[in-house]
Amino acid sequence: MGVAPPARAANPLADGAGAGKIVSGEVATMPEPGAVRVLIVDDQRPFRAAATAVAESIDNFEVVGAVQSAEEALAGIEAARPDLVLMDLNLPGMDGVQASRLLRDRHPGIVVVLLSSYDEAEFADLITDCGATAYLPKSSFGPDRLEALWSDGRATAG
Repeated sequence: MGVAPPARAANPLADGAGAGKIVSGEVATMPEPGAVRVLIVDDQRPFRAAATAVAESIDNFEVVGAVQSAEEALAGIEAARPDLVLMDLNLPGMDGVQASRLLRDRHPGIVVVLLSSYDEAEFADLITDCGATAYLPKSSFGPDRLEALWSDGRATAG
């Protein structure tokens, strides 16, 4: 008789396909002290993978979760303790606006950036109303913009 492998702890911020980060399928590792902890919330697996790659290409940024719904993000927020949440605007169930409002009410120090394929100018009032720090079109998403939004958001969060 073989020995069964040890059971893995459930990760509340698992990708829809299994526990852990979307890229590796492993339970998310603990970030380095002082790292910017990033949570990605998007219902499309390819964008979660791309956002993970972008965030992890930035020095001192570490993805602590990648989930497909606002409900999953809110359920696991205490365990992940993100500093920065990248939130899709259009999600199944609770949308990104509602989720951003709840996150900011419960955790005012978290920087929330809304993402979508829509034009940036359309959402200025919406961003202010829901407490998100910024809106970024997915077509403009990249390391430089993400770092700038983090710096700006960190100055105004709280």
